[in-house]
Amino acid sequence: MSSSYDGPWTARKVREEFFNYFRSKNHTFVPSSSTVPYDDPTLLFANAGMNQYKSIFLGTVDPNSERGKLKRAFNSQKCIRAGGKHNDLEDVGKDSYHHTFFEMLGNWSFGDYFKKEAIEFSWDLLTNVYGLPKDRLYVTYYAGDPQNGIPTDEEAKKHWLSQGISPDHVIASKGNFWEMGATGPCGPCSEIHFDRIGGRNAAHLVDGDDPNVLEIWNNVFIQFNRDDDGSLKPLPSKHVDTGMGFERLVSVLQNKLSNYDTDVFSPIFRRIQELTGARPYSGKFGNDDVDGIDTAYRVVADHVRTLSFALSDGGVPNNVGRGYVLRRILRRGSRHVRKKLGAPIGSFFSSLMPVVVETMGDAFPELTKKQGDIKEILDEEEESFSRTLDRGEKLFDQYATRTKDLGANELNGADVWRLYDTYGFPVDLTRLMAEELGLGINEKEFEDAQEHSKLASKGSFKKDKADLVKLDVHDLAALEKNDAISKTDDSFKFQLGNITATVKGIYYHKEFVSSSSGIPADANFGVLLDRTSFYAEAGGQEYDTGNIVIDGATDFEVTNVQAYNGYVLHTGSLKYGQLSVGDEVISSYDELRRWPLRSNHTATHILNFCLREVLGDHIDQKGSLVAPTKLRFDFSHKAQISLPELAKIESMSIDWIKKNVKVYGKDLDLTTAHRISGLRAVFGEAYPDPVRVVVLGYDVDEVAKDIDNPKWRSTSVEFCGGTHVAKTGDIKDFVITEESGIAKGIRRIVAVTGQEAHEAFRIANSMKVRLEQLESTEGKEKDTGLKALSVELGQADISVLLKAELKDRLATVRKALDKQIKEKENAINKAAVNALVTFFEEKPDSEVYFAILEVDGNAKILQNVVMQGKKLGKTVYVFSVDTEGGKVAHANYVSESARSRGLDARTWASKVSNILGGKAGGKEDGAQGVGVNVTQVEEALRVAQEAFSSK
Repeated sequence: MSSSYDGPWTARKVREEFFNYFRSKNHTFVPSSSTVPYDDPTLLFANAGMNQYKSIFLGTVDPNSERGKLKRAFNSQKCIRAGGKHNDLEDVGKDSYHHTFFEMLGNWSFGDYFKKEAIEFSWDLLTNVYGLPKDRLYVTYYAGDPQNGIPTDEEAKKHWLSQGISPDHVIASKGNFWEMGATGPCGPCSEIHFDRIGGRNAAHLVDGDDPNVLEIWNNVFIQFNRDDDGSLKPLPSKHVDTGMGFERLVSVLQNKLSNYDTDVFSPIFRRIQELTGARPYSGKFGNDDVDGIDTAYRVVADHVRTLSFALSDGGVPNNVGRGYVLRRILRRGSRHVRKKLGAPIGSFFSSLMPVVVETMGDAFPELTKKQGDIKEILDEEEESFSRTLDRGEKLFDQYATRTKDLGANELNGADVWRLYDTYGFPVDLTRLMAEELGLGINEKEFEDAQEHSKLASKGSFKKDKADLVKLDVHDLAALEKNDAISKTDDSFKFQLGNITATVKGIYYHKEFVSSSSGIPADANFGVLLDRTSFYAEAGGQEYDTGNIVIDGATDFEVTNVQAYNGYVLHTGSLKYGQLSVGDEVISSYDELRRWPLRSNHTATHILNFCLREVLGDHIDQKGSLVAPTKLRFDFSHKAQISLPELAKIESMSIDWIKKNVKVYGKDLDLTTAHRISGLRAVFGEAYPDPVRVVVLGYDVDEVAKDIDNPKWRSTSVEFCGGTHVAKTGDIKDFVITEESGIAKGIRRIVAVTGQEAHEAFRIANSMKVRLEQLESTEGKEKDTGLKALSVELGQADISVLLKAELKDRLATVRKALDKQIKEKENAINKAAVNALVTFFEEKPDSEVYFAILEVDGNAKILQNVVMQGKKLGKTVYVFSVDTEGGKVAHANYVSESARSRGLDARTWASKVSNILGGKAGGKEDGAQGVGVNVTQVEEALRVAQEAFSSK
């Protein structure tokens, strides 16, 4: 079923012909937006082609921007529907057409052509370019909604019939109406459906969920705006938004009944077979797929596409929002690889990903550029899950067997939560596994267990901060005398993966106990093991977190790890079960936390070396922090580091990462190690003997054989007991985000690596784009935008170099705008004052000047006009509306002759304020105020005139 397609319509050609057609119709190619919509918090992932054009449809686009000038566009949009409102994740693999990742071919018109041309383009492309049989195509148009005052779309119907389509293939549909939201742009749709079978009239099957009569293209005609009261009003500028499912179109053109039988998927299937040795894909579904292998092929092929694209766009698997969706997808796919396809996991998806790059990298070059990053993230995530998958499945089998033995048909919800919380099984994965055995899960029990865990975690977090379990000098003295508790072997912290260990001590309330049974639920206590894979906080590197587990019985969540004279104390609380001295347990640190800690620690060594190379040998380490999200390094240096020096340090550090040299670590006797040429050690630090030596690029054994060789100065050599990457390329990237002084002669550098570095670049680039957009705006919009960007830039964790560059550029734009504003204000001020002078030159006998000035509510200009009137001995009342601010400024002056008739400036302004609202005040000869009723300015002017005339 997955044999190579050798017909005329390969997937690549289908996409190319779509592009060629719309280029010939004067459309502009706009690259697909990112699948990760950073600027749209309403979306988990981009799920439609129109997302990047929202500002055009809503009328908020800057008309001077490239997007604002766009009239016709086309592309193939990368879409992900997994999580949130649009979620196809749980359906993938079960049928022939659901995907979490798909392409949406689309063409758009923004206030240019409308229904006639859109319909002509669709029909022409499908029948004359792709050559689809006209008698197997059916089209729909909106049937209208008389109750809500929406008419039938007779216009679309007329244009379809004009293409020569048989009237019984043009079908009214009540569901064909698209809306962006509860309010805003909306309009009727017109769908194109294709009958895979042919030789019949399939009109009655259109919109009937028949897999052989499927929608392939939707034309949306955005012609209305829905107001808050629900009413529809015609839009002044009408738009066209179309979308055609690429995978569906390919299946139609290749005459395949399933999207998965096309050459979109066949190269991936072949590679899956090569990697797993499974039987070939045979295209079976449901009960026909007895061994579940075909379903696994579909799931894995779909998921590798989704992961490749999401990660190339900067997505990162984690425990929150879209990051958790990506983690679920990887773990769901990994389970199918391991359980159904019988292959080991750990680096499977990174081995499969290159075939996605090969088949789609030409259309989406970001895949090729980010291939290395994608591989690393996939391996990191998959390796982490591989350590718990088999154990979790074994436990699931126990839960399932127990459920069936009890005659129940639902897994206990607390057990389902346990599978997630301890073994990383997303609930939808457990639900899928249960369905395979004809079981469900108790959702209420699951939600209760989840809520209890959240509440316990909040309490545990507070306890961690306020009540960290510590061993004091008396506890250590007791331990030294206790032969049953030996010092902890923590050498396994330098290795990957879990280890088995034995509980040697349980410490609670200043005493060692034999069991946790007497310790209150959720209480913090300490556990000593004979050996551990956890890293205890030391040398600036933060501690590991994770779990100490007895599978199916106990889960002790480790939230802090400290070493006391060789005894490693794991602090935390029990999620469930009990611990006793002598228990055999699994020591399982959190690899996803450890990974960035390794990167940041090795990057700290690189930074230390580069500082010495750029600034000189006087650089001595004065402190450091290695956290999962950043590294901080304090060192001796008298002056602020200049930007050129910082650029050189950062560039040199990145070069070390690009070299991808091995990182070596080994214990040497302290006396020998101290003699290594180029060694960096912290002054005054007491190091153990033997001491661990970490070297970049050279084996420690090689260094030890030739201690005095000056070439060791050309690399980083440090005493360090921390964890490090295997090779410098694992760090991925390096960005300095801060350089500051913390004390006299002490400087501090903060930097980020890996995903945090990529995020810093992304934020900086988005700020650069915003500044470029602001440069093309004018007036208040520009002023407000620059002020907001200036504040955000000051707070942003981005490269200090890019921040300095952006600040300089922003200052230049700000200076030019301030000059422009001042020149404009001077010109407006001059014109306003001259208008008063001209008035009295032309009407010297007039006593008073009234005016509504177009100066955007500028009170300063109003005062200048009033002062000019005062110089001329004339009475003045002037107004100006600030429409954007919703205010009206007004000011007056009462001449001596008018005061003698009883006109008081304060009383006069008070009468105006009765109309405009707000407040006014001043003296007998002059007053000013600010009102809020901007629509009443003409009435306020009339009242002012009447008040003057009455005196």
